[in-house]
Amino acid sequence: MEYLCTVKNKEEDNYFNTCINILSIMAEKKATTKKATETKATAAKKTETVKKTATKAAKATLAVNAENIGFKAGDVYQALAAAENALSVKEIAKAAKISEEETLLGLGWLFKEGKLASAEDKITLA
Repeated sequence: MEYLCTVKNKEEDNYFNTCINILSIMAEKKATTKKATETKATAAKKTETVKKTATKAAKATLAVNAENIGFKAGDVYQALAAAENALSVKEIAKAAKISEEETLLGLGWLFKEGKLASAEDKITLA
């Protein structure tokens, strides 16, 4: 390193060298801290990515069989009966506490049996 200053005596030279050493140590600590922070941030991003992937993989699959669809039809029917008025698919799903896909399966079952009537975007019991 080259420094642009003049030292008048040995005491000033020692003081100057001590100051330079302290500044060097501080710079090294700052660089080390910055690396550690970057490493933690990278690790956090990797963990977040893993968590997102795990969440997507944990999505439940829907068993499409007569028994399951029949139960969902019962849930839909109960939700419509409790509401006593026309509901949208989203409202039925929320009231029955099932997914929209399950709601649609149940609606299909009930429509086939003639138990439902639809008016615009709303569905009610026939």
